[in-house]
Amino acid sequence: MKAKEVAKLLTQEGERIAGCIVGAALYALGVNMFIVSSGFYTGGILGICQVIRTLLVDYLNLPIHDFDIAGIIYYLVNIPILFLAFTRIGRKFFAKTLITVTAMSFFLSIYPVQSIISDRIACSIVGGILAGIGTGITLRMGASSGGADILGVMLIRWKQNFSVGKMNLLVNLVLYATCLFLFDVETVIYSVIYAAVYATAVDRIHIQNINIEAHIITKIHTGAMEKEIFEELNRGITRWETQGAYTNEISHILYITLSKYELHRLKAIVHKYDPYAFIVTNEGVQIEGHYLKKL
Repeated sequence: MKAKEVAKLLTQEGERIAGCIVGAALYALGVNMFIVSSGFYTGGILGICQVIRTLLVDYLNLPIHDFDIAGIIYYLVNIPILFLAFTRIGRKFFAKTLITVTAMSFFLSIYPVQSIISDRIACSIVGGILAGIGTGITLRMGASSGGADILGVMLIRWKQNFSVGKMNLLVNLVLYATCLFLFDVETVIYSVIYAAVYATAVDRIHIQNINIEAHIITKIHTGAMEKEIFEELNRGITRWETQGAYTNEISHILYITLSKYELHRLKAIVHKYDPYAFIVTNEGVQIEGHYLKKL
């Protein structure tokens, strides 16, 4: 690989890592300033960590004042999850997720837990929007905030009809059932409102669920291009040998299905080998069968 290409790749990855950190900061801001300060609980593994924190502080009288240890608990819980997932989620995804989880735990620990607004419904909505945007940015950068997302990815590999959304739903059912038992109904209702707004905000920012079919028409030998697509995107390719009707020249058509957030990387790989390649994409396609779901 040429020095210019290496520098470009490093710059791109650096921008993605910076995006992950910004996303983690936004998430922690929404959680600490609007959700934790109002006595609500987020969904997923972090929500469970917040319940553990409450039990330690309020029921076991752990001597901690003006400091939320939920972020530290979340980091400790994610260590074995990431260790188990290391061989299944890819090196880049693992590295960026580790950075994101570390940044998130750091920001959750340093941001003050104090209310900016007093209206509890407004706190649920604003907190959900900020946290959802933060998580969505992180996912668009090719990472995740850990926890249930990682477990969901591993379960997808084991059972194809599973999804990250189903994993989060199962975790949240356990979490809010526990909150209903330990706390009051009002707390659970506001927490559910937050979870709904958060999920909507994530979907608005993150475009993983938009499936795309791509046709790449090129006249070059595609062996090296196909190899890099396999390695970088882990997507299957169907190749056709064709002939131009006007020029009668032999060309190749590569057919690939992928999610929308992977499209920019596919285009970069194709144009690296053939700047004149013709790329046709179609969004929102329905895919059944052996199709790898990703975060």
